[in-house]
Order: sequence, then C-alpha cells, then structure tokens
Amino acid sequence: MKKILFVAILLNLLPLYGQQIIDTVQTDKGPMIIYSNRTWAFLKDKSFNGVLNSRVHSILNQDLGLNFTQTWSNDVCFTSGKHNDMSKLNDTLWLCVLDEAHATYRAPVDGIVTSRYGYRHGRHHSGIDLDLETGDTVRSCWAGKVRYAKYNDGGFGNLVIVRHYNGLETLYAHLSKLIVAPDQEVKAGDVLGLGGNTGRSYGSHLHFEVRFYDAAINPEEVIDFDKKMCKDENLFVHKGLFRPGAKPSVLEAEEPDPVIEKDTVERQIDVAAHVVQTSLKKYYKVKSGDTLTEIADRNQTTVSKICQLNGIRPTSTLQIGRSLRVK
Repeated sequence: MKKILFVAILLNLLPLYGQQIIDTVQTDKGPMIIYSNRTWAFLKDKSFNGVLNSRVHSILNQDLGLNFTQTWSNDVCFTSGKHNDMSKLNDTLWLCVLDEAHATYRAPVDGIVTSRYGYRHGRHHSGIDLDLETGDTVRSCWAGKVRYAKYNDGGFGNLVIVRHYNGLETLYAHLSKLIVAPDQEVKAGDVLGLGGNTGRSYGSHLHFEVRFYDAAINPEEVIDFDKKMCKDENLFVHKGLFRPGAKPSVLEAEEPDPVIEKDTVERQIDVAAHVVQTSLKKYYKVKSGDTLTEIADRNQTTVSKICQLNGIRPTSTLQIGRSLRVK
C-alpha cells in the first residue's frame, strides 16, 4: 500500500516538473527523484504546512490573535506579502534561538562584515554583507528546512532561504552555485552553496538576512559576527526590532506589554536598559519515552491539567518534539 501511494505521489508531480521520473534514490535527506533531463529534487511532504515552530505560531495566532501566516513556497521569495503586520505586535515574545533539540550555531562564512543593516545610499539594506571569495563555502546557521533554492531575478541572484526550527528564516544571496534543493532538511553547518557575485551585486560577497515571519531584523541582534557565535540563546521579539535601520536591542520608546512564556519563576532580564518580565506559562518539549504521567510529575502538575491545557486525552499518543503546555 505504501509503495502504491508513493508512486501515486510521484505521478502527481509530473505536470509540476514537466519531466519524466526515471528513478528514485533513498538518501539521508529523504527520497530523491531523478528526472529524464538529469535534474533531481527531494520528494515534498504533502502534509507539511510550513510551520517548524508550532509553539511560536500558536502564541502569535491563538494567544495574541494576530492571524500571522507562515506558508511554504519553493517559488516565492517572501510568502506573506503585507499580511504579517509587525506594528500590531504590541507584546514581547520570548523566542529560543537555541534549545536542547537544536543547540548548534555555525557562522555562514568566515569573512568579516563589509556592510551593515540599515540605510545605504538612500535605500534600506535589510541584511548584512559578509566578505568572501567566489567559491567559498556558505553554511546554514541553524538546523531547518530549505524553503527556496534557485536563481532570484529580484536582485538576489542565486538564493537559498532556510526556515529554522527556532521560528526564524535566513537568506543567503549572490551565490555562485547552489548545493541544496528545496524541501531538503539541513543541520547547522551544512553547506548550502558557494559564495559568488550573482544578481545585483558589485563584487563577491554574501548578503545575509534574518527574518521573522518575513519581516527583516538586524542580524546583529542575534549574531556576533566577530566572535562567530550567537549573542544569546534567547531573542526578545517586539515591534521595535522591525524598524528599518534599527540598531541591535533598540526597543519601542513606549515599552510593550510582556506576554512571554518559558519559566515558572518570574525573573527580570535587562534588555537595552529595559526590563521584561516572564509570565507564568511553561512548555515542555516531548522526548522519546516520555509519558504524560512522567511529564506531569516532572513539572509538578497533573495529567488532567496537561490534557485540559492542550486539548488532548490521557490516552493520546505523544509526538516526539511536540511542545506541551504544562502550566
């Protein structure tokens, strides 16, 4: 039955690619399809909705009622248009840049910063430029899934976009060669392509962007490019981050109301001389072998309370990696 279903999916892909499928190869990245014109692609998961961080997506849409979209497209550079209006983000969200499941960061390239985020020659530069030589290796910063990998005629040239499990997307532009394919899963440090000078570019460099639901933020808000490391495992997301030209850690003049969850103990964290308090919500990420009883005991709560908070039953199967609200 599985083989019949797999063949049916492949046949459905024929009109999309316009080529005959001559073989399939099982790889550690998933099934890879070989076409008659010697091109290849990874088999797309038809059930995937594009959301890699369900906790953040739930907070934005269910808790805050913002109705933000995070669709998945291999053909469109930015998927939400103007739908995700960051000016409506009147609360502060705690985003885990690194967590237990995805605790690794790798610098995209070894080069130094040559142009920063902000206004440049009268235009807003929505990313940061990093020096490289054509042919230098460009790597994924964090683990995630390749959403876009092709030539972009909007000025980016050969472009790779990776959507990450932490809720962010990163863009790698002006590449001379693409190494990955759309829908391919990558780990931090995996090679995405080779640096170059394609598109609207004057000299070999990597144009690198960090985006949250299609809205650009200053990459130096998250990354120390001199030390080649994340500045912090946490990122406080508020509408002040999305001002064109915003410097790192610039908050709104009027401090936003905190709606941040992670800890059961209230504590204060100093962010650019402003204090943000955590709320009392707490989430637990399901690991292999976990049961509801063990999770409840570990978090000093009850199975019935966890079921009530998450809309599940005591007999529900726990999916590894799912974030359960426990408080």
